[in-house]
Amino acid sequence: MQIAQQLQDRRGNVLHHDEHWSSMSAEQKMALYSLHRYGYRLLFVRHLPSGPLAIIAQQHQLSTIDRHGDVNHNPKIYLRD
Repeated sequence: MQIAQQLQDRRGNVLHHDEHWSSMSAEQKMALYSLHRYGYRLLFVRHLPSGPLAIIAQQHQLSTIDRHGDVNHNPKIYLRD
């Protein structure tokens, strides 16, 4: 998962892929596992008041998985450079 390791938080906290994976809910892990065969990969996990939000990508298309495992293929998010 090179992408997750390449993305650095501007505050200086660089988390390893395993740390992002372990912060996901079981439902998120199952959803990502089923999407993995289509080329989706985990970029990072953001911790929101509503629970963890997994940011995933398939090539340059971003998607999210909420704490319940629901996938949003058209999120309104933008990544910093």
